Amino acid sequence: MEKRCLDSGVKGVSTGTTILAAIFDGGVVIGSDSRASMGGEYVSSKTINKVIQVHDRIFCCMAGSLADAQAVTKAAKFHLSLHSIQMETPPLVISAASVLKDLCYKNKEELQAGFITAGWDTKKGPQVYVVSLGGMLHSQPVTIGGSGSTYIYGYVDAKYKPKMSREECLQFATNALALAMGRDNVSGGVAHLVVITETGVEHVVVPGNKLPKFHDE
Repeated sequence: MEKRCLDSGVKGVSTGTTILAAIFDGGVVIGSDSRASMGGEYVSSKTINKVIQVHDRIFCCMAGSLADAQAVTKAAKFHLSLHSIQMETPPLVISAASVLKDLCYKNKEELQAGFITAGWDTKKGPQVYVVSLGGMLHSQPVTIGGSGSTYIYGYVDAKYKPKMSREECLQFATNALALAMGRDNVSGGVAHLVVITETGVEHVVVPGNKLPKFHDE
């Protein structure tokens, strides 16, 4: 996650983060690192929470410009709250993802942020959606994003299995974030994880010194 820098010499905004979401049997895990940087060089914060609750059982992860991402999620929360009041029922996960997609697409010339949306609803159970830069929306059982994701595509392809247990999926997500944070200089801090099921939501924070190690650091 990167804070917007006003230096005209900086070309664009790098993602500067590691985010992921994965479906398991009965629920979904969504998580991220906690480091924010400026220009991909200066670490401005080690404790940013990039896993944002947009409704009771719907969360999203942010990548790209922090200011843009926070503005979009704030607007999405308002739309979903209004939607739930009008419909007298909690919004579907696809509805939340569609709101984010519309906001990103309509403002694609100004925004530099992408999102992973994950949650559980009574219609389709656990779901994961990706809203990429520019407003493209698609569904996946597991997805990763941000600069740290380039280091863990092989791990995710090799280790993710459909119908994993809650414990297996939580360990899978923790390992993936630890591997990315160990290699990507703009990913780091702690691992923020949220487990979403029919019965509720559980927040898990793994401190940096408690993350699994796979090589000498």
